[in-house]
Amino acid sequence: MSIGQRIFASVYDPMNRAGEAGWVGRRRTGLLADVEGVVLEIGAGTGANIAHYRAAERVVLTEPCAAMRARIAAKLPLATVPIEVTSAPADALEFADDSFDAVVATLVLCTVPDVASALAEVRRVLRPGGELRFLEHGAEHHGRRAAWQRRIEPVWRRVGQGCRLTRNPRAGVEAAGFEIRRYEVFDPKAPAILRPFCEGVAVK
Repeated sequence: MSIGQRIFASVYDPMNRAGEAGWVGRRRTGLLADVEGVVLEIGAGTGANIAHYRAAERVVLTEPCAAMRARIAAKLPLATVPIEVTSAPADALEFADDSFDAVVATLVLCTVPDVASALAEVRRVLRPGGELRFLEHGAEHHGRRAAWQRRIEPVWRRVGQGCRLTRNPRAGVEAAGFEIRRYEVFDPKAPAILRPFCEGVAVK
């Protein structure tokens, strides 16, 4: 585990506290409270979604960073559904085909090294008709903001542990063979470097 990973994990929750108490927390609840069955969450980070699962039969969290997993452990008492934690990376999931009723990705598709490989794995482990629910930053990139994001992305990736500012989550999800059932682009009170954000539900 690198020093950068330890530092990033230590500041992640304090840095996002205001958003989690406001619009981010509301978005997480709206996206996750009614998700049912056996659920996989990729790139669970510090476990910010744990308290928002209300109807799932069981939730499996994947997080390859040990520093982040240590913070997940501290949030497990907030869970109202059974939670399991694994270190599997998103592009090499340790599960059989068609294992999950739903897969969740929140603020993670920007960071995975190969988004196509990660979404191919998500599609593989998701049962036919299962849902991919996602909440991400980035959308269709154009105009001055997009040009600015492209210029600073190389530096931002080093600061943000691989985070890309210019990925288009919807394009990646559709390219992986999912059918978008619901999709919204929104511009919340958040740092301009990250906006816009998007939320969606796609089906295998």
